[in-house]
Amino acid sequence: MPSKYAAETSSEPTPIGGVRAPELLSVFDGPPDLSDEIPLGPRGRYKDRTPSVTHSPEVMDPSELEPFAKPEAALTEALALLADDDWEKKIEGLNFIRCLSAYHAAVLTGRLHETSLAVAQEVKNLRSGVSRAAVVCLGDLFTYLRKSMDQEVDNTVKVLLHKAGESNTFIREEVDKALKAMVNNVTPARALCSLINGGQSHLHTAVRRCTAQHMADIVERMGPEWVLSGTKGVTDRTFPAIARFALDSSQQTRYYGRKMLFCVMTHPDFDKTLEKYVPAKDLPYIKEFVNNLHQKGLGEMPLDTPSAKGRRSHTGSVGHSRSSSTSRDALNITDREATEAREVSRKAVPRNSLESEEYVKDIVGLLNAKDFRDRINGIKQLLSDAENNQDFVVVNIVKIFDAFKSRLHDSNSKVNQVALETMHKMIPLLKDNLSPVINMLVPAMVDNNLNSKNPGIYAAATDVIQALCQHLDSYLLLQPFCTKVQFLNGKAKQDITEKLAGKALLCFARLFVC
Repeated sequence: MPSKYAAETSSEPTPIGGVRAPELLSVFDGPPDLSDEIPLGPRGRYKDRTPSVTHSPEVMDPSELEPFAKPEAALTEALALLADDDWEKKIEGLNFIRCLSAYHAAVLTGRLHETSLAVAQEVKNLRSGVSRAAVVCLGDLFTYLRKSMDQEVDNTVKVLLHKAGESNTFIREEVDKALKAMVNNVTPARALCSLINGGQSHLHTAVRRCTAQHMADIVERMGPEWVLSGTKGVTDRTFPAIARFALDSSQQTRYYGRKMLFCVMTHPDFDKTLEKYVPAKDLPYIKEFVNNLHQKGLGEMPLDTPSAKGRRSHTGSVGHSRSSSTSRDALNITDREATEAREVSRKAVPRNSLESEEYVKDIVGLLNAKDFRDRINGIKQLLSDAENNQDFVVVNIVKIFDAFKSRLHDSNSKVNQVALETMHKMIPLLKDNLSPVINMLVPAMVDNNLNSKNPGIYAAATDVIQALCQHLDSYLLLQPFCTKVQFLNGKAKQDITEKLAGKALLCFARLFVC
């Protein structure tokens, strides 16, 4: 095949390694029947290809990766393309690096640190197409370069884990694949430490869950002998991380923590190692988990895994061409919220005091989460518990509503409105059981909401006040209403004064009858 880097007969300037600018568009050998033409290259071929469900037009399928005629010049050009501001050139550069990893690993290894840094930087790209292409590229680097990636694993795993919290289903799926490739191909100890460093203490629930999932894969594959070998950086890092995941606020993360305990608890040195490396404050809880695992086994995964969510969203999309990234991401968020709403109703009822304490911690963690979507999930979970597990809510009402009250005036208007609408639904269920928390709920419900310029928030707030007056004893509302009305103004003062007058009349009428 003729080399696309051959430029001996040209009188034009050759800026890079003797390569003419037109021929720089493709460094691949074209099909035999087009050998006399300048091929379009990977980017050109993608423009002519019908988009598929699993692969966007920008991301090359592994079967389309081809070797270069001059790989050294191709690598130089790939890095130049990545440095360009044009997003299409960035994706072309990422495709070049994927081809180099598959067919010219020795060439790529010579400049691996520079290359991996450039690719990792594009994972953070705000354009989802570039970010996804970079994630796929990292997966190929792990797949083809294997242990050569050991020195690059800390930085690359960190940026991949950060992307695990994305709302974009396509990117989350590719992150999962790339991390699996990392776990299966680099040195296990390096993989383990990079996961712990990058995700164990992350604020995002999805990142911690993803970290625990892939860490559990390593522990399961390597076995208890390896984990408890005493090797520096393995045993001393693994056990504190397992304990932390087993006590996480997320049920899925806790499941993976228990799964790791289940994998190693049969080792004769397990108990001794547990006491040596697990913090004393966590040790009683971990030991109870281990006893439950001995008695009842690991059990089923409590909720669907992120990759399963992605597969469901793909199933409904077969046969449709790829829409714009904006509309696709909006659809993914809607699908995820619907899925999470279904999952909320399937949460198990706590069976003992330890599980009850964890359950409260789970809900409170969601209600106070940094991500507004997690806060909304916490609100939905509380409503589900009020409907299906009311005794649990009543017993823990102060702890739960101390966290919930802040959502009634949340800085995010969507969370604020959802909280008010949920409160309206919970009042008829809990009724006078709200008495221990009514003094802190009334200010949270009234402040700002009854004077809000947002019609949805104002309507939800008036519905909540009406429900309180309808379902709670008048004596419970008199004091908080009287206290609050002194400091209100505008229509909020008018609304509460009207409700207060009605409640006062009812109380006086009751006293008169008595």
